[in-house]
Amino acid sequence: MRRVAIIGGGISGLSAAYALEEHRRQTGSALDYTLFESSPQLGGVLRTEKIDGCIVEAGPDSFITEKPWAADLCRSLGLCDQLIGSNDADRKTYILVRGRLIAMPDGLMFMVPTRILPTGLSPLFSWKTKFRMGRELFHPPRAVDGDESVASFVERHYGAEMVDRLADPLLSGVYGGEAASLSVRAVLPRFAEMERSHGSLGRAMLAARQKMSPAKRPVPPLFTSLKDGMQHLAEAVVSHLSPASLLTGALVQAVQPEAGGWVVSAGLQSDHFDAVVLAVPTHSAGRLLAICSPELSAELAAIQYTSSITVGLGFDREVRQSLPPGFGFLVPRSEGKQMLAATFVHNKFPQRAPEDRALLRCFLAGKSAESGWGLSDDQIVGIIRNELQQILGLRAEPLFARVYKWKAAMAQYGVGHLDRLDRIERLRQKLPGLALAGNGYRGIGVPDCVRSGRDAAGAVATS
Repeated sequence: MRRVAIIGGGISGLSAAYALEEHRRQTGSALDYTLFESSPQLGGVLRTEKIDGCIVEAGPDSFITEKPWAADLCRSLGLCDQLIGSNDADRKTYILVRGRLIAMPDGLMFMVPTRILPTGLSPLFSWKTKFRMGRELFHPPRAVDGDESVASFVERHYGAEMVDRLADPLLSGVYGGEAASLSVRAVLPRFAEMERSHGSLGRAMLAARQKMSPAKRPVPPLFTSLKDGMQHLAEAVVSHLSPASLLTGALVQAVQPEAGGWVVSAGLQSDHFDAVVLAVPTHSAGRLLAICSPELSAELAAIQYTSSITVGLGFDREVRQSLPPGFGFLVPRSEGKQMLAATFVHNKFPQRAPEDRALLRCFLAGKSAESGWGLSDDQIVGIIRNELQQILGLRAEPLFARVYKWKAAMAQYGVGHLDRLDRIERLRQKLPGLALAGNGYRGIGVPDCVRSGRDAAGAVATS
């Protein structure tokens, strides 16, 4: 009997357990697993509340459709009828510029303009930046050996204003970090390749469009979620696992290689396993490996994390009718607000709220979250309401408000991240039977976590 320990019961660890369960079922292997989760609840940041007829997400509200692993897991779990797509017919995102909401122009692919007229006429950018956009089309190909920050990369192509008004706000909503600190090779590898092959990001985007099949195929929605919320995904995975294999409230203090396997110590008990999957934040993985591999521990601990705060607010029909159309708005740090983004959930996913309700989801991360960490929920809601009044003129009392705090939950892929991952992998290979999973490595979103858990399970399923 091959025994595997999985440390961490978020979606990465649950995906690893599900992959092992499927491997055992399909192959008939003599395989057993035990999942250790320190908190009372499985699912990590996948947490959903139903309030006043609204589906309120404490963590991620959806996942990128383009990355298939989360949707594939849903289908494997029999959740096809639960998948819903974002309402892209009404997709519009605003940027707060000098206190005024300005819609992102049509044809912007992340930050790359692919349509001249809408971008040229948009008040989002100064004429200086628009001139830089035109000049960018003539950038020659550029082979870069080393890494650099997203801010440096974008500024070389489009100038500092593009960093401030687009690149930084867009990335802060995903990573909770700043473009000046994030690695372009790890965060925007497609753009780094575009620069290498075409020089101009605009020319590369246009060339990619021309290669696309002229056949009119349905365009998938940008985001996918589940009717009953993202927690339903975690619950569905758990329902397919053996209850006896899932230990909650079980804090693992140490893992140590011994006798061709691993000893896992949790509480007053220790047990021997043939392999271990560490599906926890890298700083936690580093602590667990500090004795058996100080070098690997140090590399894992060097990956930084940032905290986030999500605030869900429900309002009545009058507020819903007063809000602008679209998915919501982003707030550049130069605007001096604590809120980094707000989503009009009732527009993005109409299934999330009744027709007579407005559901807003406001987001703080990084420095803005740290500055509000010691505040009460009422104080945080007060800050958000004050900023919504400044930005939207929204003075109405919310029907409900929920505050969700996530400490050190979002991995930051700093400059040199991929080189660090190479070093981590070389060190990991010196410890047979060890696999790593989670959002600290090669993707922070739900699909990436699902993939990392599945791959880790594949690595340890057989000797």
